[in-house]
Amino acid sequence: MKKYLKNIVWFLIAILGALAFSTIALSRNESINAVWFITAAICVFMIAYRFYASWIAAKVLVIDEHKKTPALRLKNDKDFIPTNKWIVFGHHFAAIAGPGPLVGPTLAAQFGYLPGMLWILIGAVLGGAVQDMTTLFFSMRRNGKSLGQMARDEIGVIG
Repeated sequence: MKKYLKNIVWFLIAILGALAFSTIALSRNESINAVWFITAAICVFMIAYRFYASWIAAKVLVIDEHKKTPALRLKNDKDFIPTNKWIVFGHHFAAIAGPGPLVGPTLAAQFGYLPGMLWILIGAVLGGAVQDMTTLFFSMRRNGKSLGQMARDEIGVIG
């Protein structure tokens, strides 16, 4: 019964997202309420997190939840400190919020609301989130090394 109920909830989220996107796509004279943009984005991110991220974690990266992170294994109270997940999320979110706020409005000005919004959402889900997730995963597998340190280990010093 619980699985049946969960499927209904995810189906309703998908319908709500489709309704929001259709409202944005079919509105004329640029009189679109921002609630539709927020609703569509939240629905896309919820569905992507629930299905796409869990698929990548289970099938592509094969994440083992029982492995300790470098913060626990290499704890030295300087570089490696176990931290609350919400603090880590805040730091990570601040680090990845790059050109999205610049590219999105530019595309919206040139092509309209919907293409700009789709560019941001699809780029965030298929590009940015996957890149960040895999980089963090491999960093954890290599004792918390940065992307630059991992590249140096694989490629070597050039120049």
